[in-house]
Amino acid sequence: MILTELFLGVSIAQLTIVVFGFGVIIGSFLNVYIYRFHTGKSLSGSSHCLSCGSPLDWYDLFPLLSYLGLRGRCRQCGCKIPARYFLVELMTGLLFAGALSITTDVFELFIFWFIFSVMVVITVYDYYHFIIPDSLTLTLLVAVSALVGYQWFVSDGSQQEIAVAIAAALAGSAFFLALWLISKGAWLGFGDVKLAVPLGLLVGATQVFSFVVLSFWIGAGVSLLILGIAWLFERGKRHLQLPELGLTMKSAVPFAPFMVASSLVTIFINFNALALFSFF
Repeated sequence: MILTELFLGVSIAQLTIVVFGFGVIIGSFLNVYIYRFHTGKSLSGSSHCLSCGSPLDWYDLFPLLSYLGLRGRCRQCGCKIPARYFLVELMTGLLFAGALSITTDVFELFIFWFIFSVMVVITVYDYYHFIIPDSLTLTLLVAVSALVGYQWFVSDGSQQEIAVAIAAALAGSAFFLALWLISKGAWLGFGDVKLAVPLGLLVGATQVFSFVVLSFWIGAGVSLLILGIAWLFERGKRHLQLPELGLTMKSAVPFAPFMVASSLVTIFINFNALALFSFF
């Protein structure tokens, strides 16, 4: 079923706004899930300030708006609220709305939303903990497999297409595995090797190469930016009393966020690294 058939008389712009709002609400839930994941805490517990422990009132729980209204600080103790909460809500909303540019098939759309939600959790969790839980990778693999299977069924594809897609995803993962073996885990983690399988399957056989290349381009760009900022801080800390960042070329950087970002760019703009190389 096509989404526009469920909302007759609603323009695409209006539908996009509604979907964005829905995504922001899901992003708020993801924040709770990320914070309580592997902590033994129930998802049903009340929200509270991480600094003073004060329960949050209902008017402090509006996604995006409450953070802006509070100016990123707790109403009770004045401590800063991590910007992650705002960014996760915003990114989830944008991804949900952006999914409308990929498909308007209701079932396919819901699968994309679930996939994007898992990708957000993986990105944030790896950023903070430098690890990708196998449960998240497996969940993503199951969801992507369901998406690919549904697309294959709807398009009446051949078994060869499925085989090629799986082979390409495994080939992309094999490349990351080779880097992991050569560097003995210094360049990336084994979790990144496993994550490459569902992400490679998601972007499709023809885009796996672009996904792999773009992962390193984004990683290099972000790393250079971080080093540049660190250099500026180092340069001015004697005069401005800035804190020590301690960032060097040997500093560990989580790689999953770059892989997720690469897969999203590849999906949304159909990035083709081979075409870019041929241009030069």
